Amino acid sequence: MSTHFDAEGNVHMVDVSAKGVTPRVAVASGDVTMDAKTAESIRSGETRKGDVLAVARLAAIQATKVTSQLIPLCHGIPVEGAAVTFQWLPQAEESEKAVVRCQVTVRTTARTGVEMEAMTAASVACLTIYDMAKSLDRAIVIGPIQLREKSGGKSGHFLRDPPAAS
Repeated sequence: MSTHFDAEGNVHMVDVSAKGVTPRVAVASGDVTMDAKTAESIRSGETRKGDVLAVARLAAIQATKVTSQLIPLCHGIPVEGAAVTFQWLPQAEESEKAVVRCQVTVRTTARTGVEMEAMTAASVACLTIYDMAKSLDRAIVIGPIQLREKSGGKSGHFLRDPPAAS
């Protein structure tokens, strides 16, 4: 039986009231691939719309707070911390493309996790970059959006890319 359907097959929100309150952390990322000239405009702050990454950071933080309004069966939980970073990924010198990775870390102390908040935030940050740079580059590609790590709760720790053994 699915956790999101009752015995009669009706959709319902999972009851988490019996779960323990524990510290929970989720890290998600999203990549935005664009023309190298577009990336240079973003890096130098020379876009008509201003500081693209600063606006995308604010959009990500805001998205963590409204996730339960966007995802139908997602619980509304208190977001106690949200950190957003951007990193330009290395590309071959002759590449005409550039990739910026947005990484979002969300923290709470609750009965359920913050994976959806982190992934929603990464998605919204990437969409904001597209929105602010689309006049420069309509061929921008977003993705993948993915959970990189989560901890807390009954299911324990998940790490997408474990460090290499030394």
